[in-house]
Amino acid sequence: MQSDATTAEEYLLELDDSRREAVGAVRQVILANLPDGYEEVMQYGMISYVVPLSVLADTYNGQPLMYIALASQKQYMSLYLTNVYGDESVEKWFKERYLATGKKLNMGKSCVRFRKLGDLPLELVAEVVARTPIDEFVTIYKASRSARR
Repeated sequence: MQSDATTAEEYLLELDDSRREAVGAVRQVILANLPDGYEEVMQYGMISYVVPLSVLADTYNGQPLMYIALASQKQYMSLYLTNVYGDESVEKWFKERYLATGKKLNMGKSCVRFRKLGDLPLELVAEVVARTPIDEFVTIYKASRSARR
C-alpha cells in the first residue's frame, strides 16, 4: 500500500484505527530512541528515518540513506531495519534476542513483518533503533560501497 502522504502524521491518518494505533506506537518507540542526526521523512511511501543529504550526499541513488522505515502493507505492517541487514553480528544478535522474547519472528533481509502490535517486542525495537549512531552507520555504508567497487 504505497502512500502519497508527505508527513508521518498524514500517513497515520490514512490508516484504519488498529493500524494507526500499532504504527503510531512503533513510531513513538523509534522517535524516543533514535540517535541524534537522523531525520524522520516520508520516503518510498513509508515513514522513514534517514541520514540527511547534508551529512551524506553521495548515496547509491541520490536519496537520503534509509536507517529505519515503518510501513503498513496490505497483509501486515513492516519495520525495516537496515542496521540489522548491514551487519551480520547485529543480525545474529537481533534474531537471538527476538526469539528469546517468545514472539514469532517473521523477517526478510531487513524487514520485520507483524500483524498486530503485540507481535513486536517493543523493548527490542527500542534497543535496535538506539544501537547505531549516525556516524557509525555512515561508516558502515561507505565501507560496503567501497567493497563493491
